[in-house]
Amino acid sequence: MATRSLLLLAVVLPFVVAGAGNAAGIALSSKLIHRFSDEAKVFRVSGHRFASSWPQRSTVEYYEKLLASDFQRQKMKLGSQFQFLFPSEGSQTMSLGNYFGWLHYTWIDIGTPNVSFLVALDVGSDLLWVPCDCVQCAPLSSSYYSSLDRDLNEYTPSGSNTSKHLSCSHQLCELGPNCKNPKQPCPYVVNYGTENTSTSGLLVEDILHLAAWKNGTSNTNNSVQAPVIVGCGMKQSGSYLDGIAPDGLMGLGLGEISVPSFLAKAGIVRNSFSLCFDENDSGRIFFGDLGPINQHSTSFLPSPSNGNYDTYIVGVQAFCIGNSCIKETNFKALVDTGTSFTFLPEDVYEKVSLEFDKRVNATKTSFDGYPWKYCYRTSSQASVKIPSVTLVFPANNSFVVYDPVFPVNSNEGVIGFCLAIQQGDEIGIIGQNFMTGYRMVFDREALKLGWSRSNCQDLSDAKGMNLTPPPKGTPANPLPTNEQQSNPGDIAVAPAVAGRAPSKPSAASSRITQWRFYLLRLSLLLLQFHIVLDCLVGSCFF
Repeated sequence: MATRSLLLLAVVLPFVVAGAGNAAGIALSSKLIHRFSDEAKVFRVSGHRFASSWPQRSTVEYYEKLLASDFQRQKMKLGSQFQFLFPSEGSQTMSLGNYFGWLHYTWIDIGTPNVSFLVALDVGSDLLWVPCDCVQCAPLSSSYYSSLDRDLNEYTPSGSNTSKHLSCSHQLCELGPNCKNPKQPCPYVVNYGTENTSTSGLLVEDILHLAAWKNGTSNTNNSVQAPVIVGCGMKQSGSYLDGIAPDGLMGLGLGEISVPSFLAKAGIVRNSFSLCFDENDSGRIFFGDLGPINQHSTSFLPSPSNGNYDTYIVGVQAFCIGNSCIKETNFKALVDTGTSFTFLPEDVYEKVSLEFDKRVNATKTSFDGYPWKYCYRTSSQASVKIPSVTLVFPANNSFVVYDPVFPVNSNEGVIGFCLAIQQGDEIGIIGQNFMTGYRMVFDREALKLGWSRSNCQDLSDAKGMNLTPPPKGTPANPLPTNEQQSNPGDIAVAPAVAGRAPSKPSAASSRITQWRFYLLRLSLLLLQFHIVLDCLVGSCFF
């Protein structure tokens, strides 16, 4: 049915669009390529020495792969086994302070018998890796870390009854072409954004132990053993030797090798997860969480480098200080829990920091050892007004950061604060500090980022986390209209109401709206054709 539907799209699309062409005057067409065609083979296995594993058309292997894909799609369509999943040791995440890079961590169990690991959570990468058969790893004794009350563990694949080395011929072995033998263990190397920081070793298949949340209740007896790929991290470098992620890291990115991808493909939970960070350096992680219906959201964007959805990139339309949006502050940003602070492109950073500086009633200064440019000295008695900052997304969706600073402490207590934003590259980074107080939902099915204010409590009812309102006196949507946007230094008037439409759509936006309408009608028509054809061959379900 999949092939027939694709051919149907190729025939109907020009016809339907031509019907709408009275308004648009053009027809659209697109070339469709079957997943196992010779053309697809060029893209999928080009340069791979194991291209011989590509299924030949009309063979048993060919039909087995098509059938396996159909079963997998049915799993995802017919619903997941569980509403939510979380690590078997609990959903709680924690920040362990400066020694651990201010990142959030959670305990997970891997293997049979299960071994516990304290892994950092990182949506900016894909691989789950842990220290393993170490050649060069960070110290694992708790005596090295004041925040820990127990030693960290080292993974040994031979000590797990459920482990199996991934072979070089496996489709997820990126370094497979470099192997001398397709049956040898698959090596991996992952380089991270921080200078000279990497992990390398061998890829292993093993069990990740999870607990289930189903029908509104958390049942520890409802344990789930999910097959995943684990990086046996034999050698680490850079920050990973200095105390950041000494016991491993869980990549939560969009790649096929990430834990959320495995859980969704197996039909265990929906292809989404949430992270929540509260003001007390703790939080929660839930796999399968699509978020509350009243959350704000924005679409993810493809990577500028290759056009693929490789990472969680969003488009910010404007940056606001208080209720005043600064012109020409649109930018693209990577949403990354593995980055402690937020980074802006150089031109945006200068405008934002200057505007923030004008609105703070404190003395600008510098503190020894602090790389932040905009820091301020204050006393505990001083009354300091710190403006909120707002990221504006399409459709008037606003992401408000009520506390965009961090305190500077000394032996005397708090002596000042710094704007927790740094100058970055062309693509900014929305770091963990901006996500505090929010339930961040990474909806990989709809390719959207969702957010809602939250106290990050456990899912104590079937409706999800309890939501907390913004601070008193904060407008429901503190976002100025387009007419209220200002240049740096200008004061805007009252904020707009959420969901207010533009005063008058342009001709271009009207045409876009028309095409969205036609495409919607096309989608419904295709669905009807698909149902009719299914019934003609006796495979409809009603």
